[in-house]
Amino acid sequence: MNIWHILKSLSFAVLWRILKAVVLAWVVMQTSTLSVLADEAKPLAEDPVVEARLVDIAQELRCLVCQNESLASSRADLADDLRREVRSLIKAGKSDDEIRTFLVSRYGDFVLYRPKVKPLTYGLWFGPFLVLLLGLFFLFQHLKARQATPANSTALSPEERARLDAILKEK
Repeated sequence: MNIWHILKSLSFAVLWRILKAVVLAWVVMQTSTLSVLADEAKPLAEDPVVEARLVDIAQELRCLVCQNESLASSRADLADDLRREVRSLIKAGKSDDEIRTFLVSRYGDFVLYRPKVKPLTYGLWFGPFLVLLLGLFFLFQHLKARQATPANSTALSPEERARLDAILKEK
Protein backbone atom coordinates (compact mmCIF):
# COMPACT_ATOMS: atom_id res chain seq x y z
CA MET A 1 0.00 0.00 0.00
CA ASN A 2 1.20 3.47 -0.75
CA ILE A 3 0.62 6.60 1.32
CA TRP A 4 -2.31 7.74 -0.82
CA HIS A 5 -4.32 4.58 0.00
CA ILE A 6 -3.52 5.00 3.70
CA LEU A 7 -4.68 8.65 3.69
CA LYS A 8 -7.91 7.74 1.86
CA SER A 9 -8.74 5.15 4.49
CA LEU A 10 -8.33 7.59 7.42
CA SER A 11 -11.24 9.61 8.77
CA PHE A 12 -11.41 13.38 8.65
CA ALA A 13 -10.79 13.65 12.42
CA VAL A 14 -7.59 11.62 12.17
CA LEU A 15 -6.38 13.66 9.21
CA TRP A 16 -7.15 16.86 11.13
CA ARG A 17 -5.07 15.63 14.11
CA ILE A 18 -2.18 14.74 11.83
CA LEU A 19 -2.32 18.18 10.20
CA LYS A 20 -2.34 19.89 13.61
CA ALA A 21 0.63 17.79 14.75
CA VAL A 22 2.60 18.67 11.60
CA VAL A 23 1.85 22.40 12.00
CA LEU A 24 2.79 22.27 15.69
CA ALA A 25 6.06 20.52 14.88
CA TRP A 26 6.84 23.13 12.22
CA VAL A 27 6.14 25.99 14.67
CA VAL A 28 8.38 24.40 17.32
CA MET A 29 11.19 23.97 14.81
CA GLN A 30 10.88 27.58 13.66
CA THR A 31 10.88 29.04 17.16
CA SER A 32 13.83 26.92 18.23
CA THR A 33 15.73 28.15 15.17
CA LEU A 34 14.92 31.77 16.03
CA SER A 35 16.12 31.37 19.60
CA VAL A 36 19.46 30.07 18.32
CA LEU A 37 19.79 33.09 16.04
CA ALA A 38 18.93 35.55 18.82
CA ASP A 39 22.06 34.85 20.90
CA GLU A 40 24.48 37.66 21.63
CA ALA A 41 27.55 38.00 19.47
CA LYS A 42 30.32 35.90 20.96
CA PRO A 43 33.64 37.60 21.72
CA LEU A 44 36.51 36.41 19.55
CA ALA A 45 39.40 37.97 21.42
CA GLU A 46 41.20 36.13 24.16
CA ASP A 47 42.35 39.40 25.76
CA PRO A 48 39.58 40.93 27.93
CA VAL A 49 41.14 44.41 27.69
CA VAL A 50 41.01 44.32 23.88
CA GLU A 51 37.46 42.94 24.01
CA ALA A 52 36.28 45.65 26.42
CA ARG A 53 37.79 48.36 24.22
CA LEU A 54 36.23 46.76 21.15
CA VAL A 55 32.79 46.78 22.78
CA ASP A 56 33.17 50.46 23.72
CA ILE A 57 34.11 51.41 20.18
CA ALA A 58 31.56 49.09 18.54
CA GLN A 59 28.68 50.57 20.57
CA GLU A 60 29.25 53.87 18.75
CA LEU A 61 29.38 52.28 15.29
CA ARG A 62 26.41 51.30 13.13
CA CYS A 63 26.17 47.90 11.48
CA LEU A 64 26.23 48.55 7.75
CA VAL A 65 23.90 45.61 7.05
CA CYS A 66 21.36 45.90 9.86
CA GLN A 67 21.50 49.73 10.07
CA ASN A 68 19.40 49.85 13.24
CA GLU A 69 21.84 47.87 15.37
CA SER A 70 25.21 48.75 16.75
CA LEU A 71 28.23 46.90 15.49
CA ALA A 72 28.59 45.34 18.94
CA SER A 73 25.17 43.66 18.89
CA SER A 74 24.86 42.76 15.22
CA ARG A 75 25.19 39.15 14.09
CA ALA A 76 25.71 39.92 10.40
CA ASP A 77 28.76 38.48 8.68
CA LEU A 78 29.96 41.97 7.72
CA ALA A 79 29.70 43.02 11.36
CA ASP A 80 31.91 40.06 12.33
CA ASP A 81 34.43 41.17 9.71
CA LEU A 82 34.35 44.76 10.97
CA ARG A 83 34.80 43.62 14.57
CA ARG A 84 37.82 41.56 13.47
CA GLU A 85 39.18 44.62 11.67
CA VAL A 86 38.68 46.79 14.76
CA ARG A 87 40.38 44.12 16.92
CA SER A 88 43.38 44.09 14.60
CA LEU A 89 43.56 47.90 14.71
CA ILE A 90 43.38 47.82 18.52
CA LYS A 91 46.16 45.23 18.66
CA ALA A 92 48.19 47.38 16.24
CA GLY A 93 48.10 50.16 18.84
CA LYS A 94 45.69 52.55 17.09
CA SER A 95 43.72 54.99 19.24
CA ASP A 96 39.92 55.06 19.30
CA ASP A 97 39.87 58.22 17.18
CA GLU A 98 42.23 56.69 14.63
CA ILE A 99 39.98 53.63 14.39
CA ARG A 100 36.86 55.78 13.90
CA THR A 101 38.68 57.91 11.30
CA PHE A 102 39.73 54.76 9.44
CA LEU A 103 36.16 53.41 9.39
CA VAL A 104 34.69 56.79 8.34
CA SER A 105 37.22 57.09 5.52
CA ARG A 106 36.25 53.64 4.33
CA TYR A 107 32.44 53.66 4.90
CA GLY A 108 31.50 57.33 5.33
CA ASP A 109 29.78 59.14 8.20
CA PHE A 110 26.94 56.63 8.08
CA VAL A 111 28.99 54.16 10.11
CA LEU A 112 28.86 56.50 13.14
CA TYR A 113 25.79 56.78 15.36
CA ARG A 114 26.85 60.32 16.26
CA PRO A 115 28.61 61.83 13.26
CA LYS A 116 30.55 65.06 13.70
CA VAL A 117 28.73 68.34 13.09
CA LYS A 118 29.94 69.57 9.70
CA PRO A 119 28.26 71.02 6.60
CA LEU A 120 27.61 67.55 5.20
CA THR A 121 25.70 66.51 8.33
CA TYR A 122 23.85 69.77 9.10
CA GLY A 123 20.59 68.28 7.82
CA LEU A 124 20.96 65.34 10.16
CA TRP A 125 21.68 67.46 13.20
CA PHE A 126 19.47 70.50 12.60
CA GLY A 127 16.80 69.12 10.25
CA PRO A 128 14.41 67.89 12.97
CA PHE A 129 14.49 71.28 14.73
CA LEU A 130 13.88 73.06 11.43
CA VAL A 131 10.90 70.83 10.66
CA LEU A 132 9.53 71.48 14.17
CA LEU A 133 9.90 75.25 13.77
CA LEU A 134 8.27 75.19 10.32
CA GLY A 135 5.39 73.13 11.69
CA LEU A 136 4.87 75.58 14.56
CA PHE A 137 5.03 78.52 12.14
CA PHE A 138 2.37 77.03 9.84
CA LEU A 139 0.19 76.06 12.82
CA PHE A 140 0.39 79.64 14.12
CA GLN A 141 -0.48 81.03 10.67
CA HIS A 142 -3.44 78.65 10.35
CA LEU A 143 -4.79 79.55 13.80
CA LYS A 144 -4.31 83.26 13.10
CA ALA A 145 -6.20 83.01 9.77
CA ARG A 146 -8.95 80.98 11.39
CA GLN A 147 -9.34 83.54 14.15
CA ALA A 148 -9.57 86.38 11.61
CA THR A 149 -12.64 84.92 9.87
CA PRO A 150 -15.96 85.96 11.39
CA ALA A 151 -17.39 83.29 13.63
CA ASN A 152 -20.97 83.64 12.32
CA SER A 153 -20.42 84.38 8.64
CA THR A 154 -23.54 82.40 7.64
CA ALA A 155 -26.01 84.45 9.71
CA LEU A 156 -29.41 85.04 8.17
CA SER A 157 -30.41 88.46 6.95
CA PRO A 158 -33.54 90.01 8.55
CA GLU A 159 -35.61 89.22 5.42
CA GLU A 160 -34.46 85.56 5.44
CA ARG A 161 -35.20 85.26 9.17
CA ALA A 162 -38.72 86.66 8.70
CA ARG A 163 -39.39 84.27 5.85
CA LEU A 164 -38.06 81.32 7.92
CA ASP A 165 -40.31 82.32 10.85
CA ALA A 166 -43.29 82.46 8.52
CA ILE A 167 -42.54 78.99 7.17
CA LEU A 168 -42.15 77.56 10.70
CA LYS A 169 -45.44 79.13 11.84
CA GLU A 170 -47.30 77.56 8.89
CA LYS A 171 -46.24 74.07 9.92
